[in-house]
This record gives sequence, structure tokens and C-alpha cells, in this order.
Amino acid sequence: MARPDLNLLVTLDVLLQEGNVTRAAERLRLSPSAMSRALARLRKTTGDPLLVRAGRGLVRTPHALELVERVGQIVQDAEALLRPAETVDLGVVSRTFTLRTSDGFVESFGPDLISRVIEKAPGVRLRFMQKTNNDAASLRDGTVDLEIGVADETIREIRAESVFKDRFVGVVRMGHPLTRTKITPKRYASGGHIRVSRRGLERGAVDEALRPYGLEREITVVVGGFAAALALARASDLIATVPERQTRNLRTDLWMFPLPIPTPEITVSMLWHPRLDVDPAHRWLRTCVRRVSAEIDAAV
Repeated sequence: MARPDLNLLVTLDVLLQEGNVTRAAERLRLSPSAMSRALARLRKTTGDPLLVRAGRGLVRTPHALELVERVGQIVQDAEALLRPAETVDLGVVSRTFTLRTSDGFVESFGPDLISRVIEKAPGVRLRFMQKTNNDAASLRDGTVDLEIGVADETIREIRAESVFKDRFVGVVRMGHPLTRTKITPKRYASGGHIRVSRRGLERGAVDEALRPYGLEREITVVVGGFAAALALARASDLIATVPERQTRNLRTDLWMFPLPIPTPEITVSMLWHPRLDVDPAHRWLRTCVRRVSAEIDAAV
């Protein structure tokens, strides 16, 4: 069997992105006729028409739709492999990085990260965005450069690297009745609870952990972030259940206790699009996040 022409991968990638022979030709600086011939070769190689006429335009076939992301990833990986290794002069870099994180990450890790960035690269600016969902679109389109959170393993194209582990803990105000007694699963569940959910869901991992005990929390209020949950716990008898490490600086005047039930450990990761894998400044930023996390771990 003859080996396929791998040069066609770049042509296939652009054709599937554009869905238009003329625009694809312009991007690759080819004539429309040359691009048409390349499409014919691709059709023969893949055994699929790939783009078919629909009115005045072309539409992708089902097979072409399956190939879009796969081909794009292969081309990006090949370009990264062939790109020479580079270094970056941090002293002259002028760039803004957008990070999508939880409010807890900014409170607990932000000051040290900002300090490190300013010291090494004074021309670099950090823009923090609230993490409201797990949608990878903003990483794909470059709106977000780096995300800190729990990785969605179903999104295979996004790079993910574990940064630290976390666990759920309970938090109440000083003087709360739970501070004066042994906290059992029943006592924990019987109080009014604050649930943190970006999507407004009333049940989660903690509720599943209570189920084997035949217990159910009474969710009094649902909020979208850790800071809001802890503010409400500070001003009421409600119980907040939050990640320990990511809320360290948010709960300094509150009383924390280990949950009396086993709950899943949380793996917090850095996530980024593969096109930034070998970008020198982005690699340096990922190193900063990694080191800040490790230093805070060592200090605890």
C-alpha cells in the first residue's frame, strides 16, 4: 500500500477549517485550481468527498466533521515538534496573560504569583477571570491563556497538568454550636448548609458521600463561589463546605473542621491549549504557577 502524502495534512486542515476552496487557497497562497486539485487528491486518499455542494457553498461530510479537530491537533503537534527551542528575555517581554480561576485560587495563590511575575518580568500583566464553567472554548479561541481548576477528562485536546491536591472541609463561624461538640455525620448533616455550585446545582460529591449513612443535607442556599459561601457562614449559623487549600486566606477568622465522612480528593490542574505548549513565555508562566504552589505547600 502506497504511503499517503503527509503534506496533504496541512491542506486538509485548512480546507476543513474554511469549508471553502477559494479561502483555503488564499490562506495557503495557492491558486483556486491548485487547491481544487489538492481537494481531489484528498478525496481519493480518504475515500470521502469531504466537502459537498449545498446551494452556493460547500458543507462538510460527517467524516470531515469527525476529522476537523483530529487533523488540527496533528498539524499543531507537528509544527511544535519542528519548531526550534527558544528562550525568552523576561525583562523585555510585554504581554498580558488571562487566567481563568476560582476566587479561592486568586486569594490563596494570587499574591505570591503576582510577586514572582513582577520580579522576573515587569512587563507581564495578569488578568484573572472568574471560572464559571468547564467550557474549553475560551482556551481554544485564545480568550483564556491558562485555566486553573478541575480538568474535564472528556476534552482530550486540552493539555492538563496536576498542580496540587485539595480536600473538602467544613467551615462555620466562631462560637457556632458545632465548635463545642464532636462532629458526627448526623450532626454535620442536620445543620443548614451553603452549597457552592457555579451551575446552581443543589447536590454534589458531599451529598453522595452522605448517602451510605442514610443522611441528607438541608441546602439552605446555593451560591456561585467560595468567597460568597464563607461570607454567609461568617454571618450566620449555616455550614459551608469548601476546598481547604483554595480557601486558606478566605477563612482566617472562621472555624474549620475535617468532614466526618470520606469525600473524594480534588485534583486541581493547569489547563491550556496545545498551541501554547512550546511558547517560551507561557512555559515560564506555567513554571511560576507550579513553583508558587510548591512553595505554599512547603510553608504549611
